[in-house]
Amino acid sequence: MEKNLQKQLDFAAFLSVISYLVLATVKVLVSFYTDSSALLADGLNNVTDIGATLAVLIGIRIARKPRDLDHPYGHSRAEQIATLIASFIMMSVGLQVIIENIRSLFVGEFETPNRLAAVVAFASGIFMFGIYFYNNKVAKRTKSKGLEASAKDNFSDALVSFGTTIGVLGASIGFPIIDPIAAILVGVIICKTAWEIFYDATLLLTDGFDPEEMNLFTETVDKVPGVHKVVDLRARMYGNTTIADVVIEVDGGIDVSKSHGITDQIEMILSEQHGIQYTHIHVEPLRSGRTGKD
Repeated sequence: MEKNLQKQLDFAAFLSVISYLVLATVKVLVSFYTDSSALLADGLNNVTDIGATLAVLIGIRIARKPRDLDHPYGHSRAEQIATLIASFIMMSVGLQVIIENIRSLFVGEFETPNRLAAVVAFASGIFMFGIYFYNNKVAKRTKSKGLEASAKDNFSDALVSFGTTIGVLGASIGFPIIDPIAAILVGVIICKTAWEIFYDATLLLTDGFDPEEMNLFTETVDKVPGVHKVVDLRARMYGNTTIADVVIEVDGGIDVSKSHGITDQIEMILSEQHGIQYTHIHVEPLRSGRTGKD
């Protein structure tokens, strides 16, 4: 990755950490002053986001380390591992928020919050939407799965804050039960986001890949002159890098130099059209009795 892109990636992750630190501090302090369970839940969500984003930031830094004897493919998967840790942190707090506020519903502990909590929540939602758009843009530019997960969390946080705003306003006009209900919904959104991030991270760590994308790769390789058949094609993500393993059949009568030229062309086309950085190609001679593509 270019140094300029690395700086953008670092800045985006660092910006998220600082933003969450400020928002968590303000929300937790204001929640005690305004007696808002929903705003407290929102603030605790941002506390977990600090740890989650720090984990992603550390993962991004480790992922840049060059390959060594123990890691011949490099350290790119550190970013996915960090994302996985972040999902665990988020899920634990989401469940805690749900349990605590369900308990308060059964006990009947309702407070009427001050409307200042709604103002803080709404302003936070607007701010987090801005952070989401910036991080999402940088994630696409750098192809960072860790920052992509962080951006998804930013979007979830913005929705949580708007939900908190509605809950506080409803409670402040005479329906105090709405505040803990809004807090429970906040917890549900936190858990949902945590599950989505967990799923995406585990899919990549277990070499999962979109079958439709692999079909597109196969169609591209099949059109390369000299390729009679694509026998097999597999793809996986190693960190932010796509790796493809391709088995092709070519005319058995051509020399090594010509078959090598075909593989070079496949590598170049897959890189240009699909952004695949590493392609491993195995060449087999055309099976007897066949003269061309089926």
